[in-house]
Amino acid sequence: MPDGKALPTIVYNGNVILDAVSFQNTFEKQMPATHFEVQAYDCHVINPNYTAVGSERSSGVSGKNMTILVIVSGYIRLGESRDGAMRGFSETFVLVPNPDPANAKGPKHLRKDWLIQSQNFRLVI
Repeated sequence: MPDGKALPTIVYNGNVILDAVSFQNTFEKQMPATHFEVQAYDCHVINPNYTAVGSERSSGVSGKNMTILVIVSGYIRLGESRDGAMRGFSETFVLVPNPDPANAKGPKHLRKDWLIQSQNFRLVI
């Protein structure tokens, strides 16, 4: 990119999707309606001393110098039918602090303090 930032690679069902707009279009047009019943959340600090490339290390007081593993599990129903089968799912996220200084500007509710470094969704069949 012109600003020197690397774009993330989006892979969906084994297919590389070129940009976020294409992914949003794919998601809106191809995904069925869903209903989730979350049974458990689990969260662990992976690295308590994380420093993003090109950023300054923040103080430990802010809680912004770590990577966090978040695991969510439960049941999902795909499709509109209320009596459709519920299937188990597991989703894992690795969250990292957002190093972009522009993120500190603007209303707090619009800030992206954390970014998804990795995401993995598994459907139990």
